[in-house]
Amino acid sequence: MPAEFARHSQTVICWPARSEIYGSRLAEAQTAHAALANTISGYEPVTMIANPQDLTAARNACAENVVVVALEIDDAWFRDSGPNYVIENGELIATCWTFNGWGEKFVPFDKDATIATRWAAHAGHKTRKINMVLEGGSLNVDGAGTLITTEQCLLHPNRNPKLSRDQIAERLCSELGQQRVVWLPFGLALDDDTDGHVDNVAAFIGEKTVIMQGCDDKNEADFSRCATNISVAKDAGLTVHEIPVLPYVVTDSVRAAVPYLNFYICNDAVIVPVCGHDADSEMLALLGEFIPDRDIIGLEIGEILSRGGGGIHCITQQIPAI
Repeated sequence: MPAEFARHSQTVICWPARSEIYGSRLAEAQTAHAALANTISGYEPVTMIANPQDLTAARNACAENVVVVALEIDDAWFRDSGPNYVIENGELIATCWTFNGWGEKFVPFDKDATIATRWAAHAGHKTRKINMVLEGGSLNVDGAGTLITTEQCLLHPNRNPKLSRDQIAERLCSELGQQRVVWLPFGLALDDDTDGHVDNVAAFIGEKTVIMQGCDDKNEADFSRCATNISVAKDAGLTVHEIPVLPYVVTDSVRAAVPYLNFYICNDAVIVPVCGHDADSEMLALLGEFIPDRDIIGLEIGEILSRGGGGIHCITQQIPAI
């Protein structure tokens, strides 16, 4: 499995589909998804998947160079429901894992359970179905054999209760071509929807080199959780760069974190969720120091995406270039 920071042939995003999540803010969510697609399209090709009834709205909101395709979906978190791509013997393969709606929290999910294979068929990609529950947001790889994840998510009994930690690690390594798994204890404290996905707390930017989310408020549960994660990563031999500020927002009485760490690395740019926090500019500059060879772009869509239960990384999926 290539690292996210390796070259992409394109990015795939889905059009917001679940009105019960966003309520009266669904139009804002759609605008946010379009803004992200349009921004990424300045750096690499983008495809937007939309339900047939939403095709016109998505086409009108997206830039002309964004390809919009009609495929049925339940929700818009393609990082989790879409395939994880590997390259084997020079061939691109879409690994299609079992998707169960984040532990059957959000129903129905029958369309999302098949979107990985249906998208791959549409794109003409070879597929490999894998009988194990996994979401793409629960893992990250460095392109050199190291995969990072969280115990909170992958060991949760609502995913693969009959598999041990060692069995899960072995399956990840064999299917995704990895040599070892680094297990962080925690996701973010308020991340109940995904049971603590790693893409809110850690992202590789090089071989054995990771950016990790910290927390500057000692009164937040994430202060100790993030510190513990960072300690575990260092003990595993990883070079760690820290983003020390973790913003929180309240939208429609729902409190959520907006981690800068939930960024997306595309060709020649890093797209970062911001929400008007006083530290936005400073954290973007810090990311620029950590990743000096790419444009660092902050998008003011962090608050609305967090209202839906995720962020920029959660709604994107890269297709590696061969």
